[in-house]
Amino acid sequence: MSVPQPADLLGRIYKKWIDELSVMSEVSLPVLRWIFEDWQLATAEPEGVTYKHTNIGGVPGIFVTPIGADPKQVIVFFHGGGFALGSSSSHRKMVGHLAKACNVNAFVLDFRLAPEFKFPAQIEDGVAVITALQAQGIKIEDITPAGDSAGGNLAIATTLTLMRDKKPVPSQVITMSPWLNMENTGVTIETNDATDFLITREGLQGNIDRYIEGAVAATDPYANPLFADFSGFPRLYVCAADTESLFDDSVRLNELAKKAGVDITFSIGKNQQHVYPFQAGNLARADEEIRSIANWYKSGRK
Repeated sequence: MSVPQPADLLGRIYKKWIDELSVMSEVSLPVLRWIFEDWQLATAEPEGVTYKHTNIGGVPGIFVTPIGADPKQVIVFFHGGGFALGSSSSHRKMVGHLAKACNVNAFVLDFRLAPEFKFPAQIEDGVAVITALQAQGIKIEDITPAGDSAGGNLAIATTLTLMRDKKPVPSQVITMSPWLNMENTGVTIETNDATDFLITREGLQGNIDRYIEGAVAATDPYANPLFADFSGFPRLYVCAADTESLFDDSVRLNELAKKAGVDITFSIGKNQQHVYPFQAGNLARADEEIRSIANWYKSGRK
């Protein structure tokens, strides 16, 4: 039987990572973090975008400023990487494309990473950034939490936390291939294993242990939003690939949100890889998704 081969740059990057890691007897977390910085290789550098290392609310990160962007609107972006990997640097180019398309500024926060910092430190950092932006005069309806993979989880969980604490809540949330299921039971982890060149059940469990082990149950709704009550949740955009291992998380999220009456848009990338918008500037389907998100974003600002 022939083994599927990646057809795009992102898939080749993922396969290269897994092939190299598979021949190593043991890989330290610092080495994994160094490898995952290469995520940015999938993304073309967006034109007309500047970056500044700064901190907001005591949380470090990279502030993204497209030329001519509305300074009163900010996307707060939570990077992916299983709560333990990734950074503002690995994601800045993709967020640059997103911010430019939406014509807004963005802040990619370097939230505290697991396992050095367990749940809910990452959510606390998100709340701190959103609170500080409001203190700077940015209206809550002009602050949009967004994130990919584990960062999509955090964008949702941060919003749920604001709702729980009866604080002002953003009017919309954006997620890309969100990883939500901390029970590690999604059916597509198995059924899409051959077409996902990055995700494995074992890898997911390792990051689950880093994030929540000893801190909270896998069914806690702020760690696993598939157990959350979405009543009153803001309008929500979800994109995911039908051939990725985490696709089931997005399908279940879509069902939960619809049942709760949430205004949700679910965009499916046919035959794409995990967080396919990473290929912005290098893949037509990624550029199309960025445009779709931007059109959705702008429709909610009218």
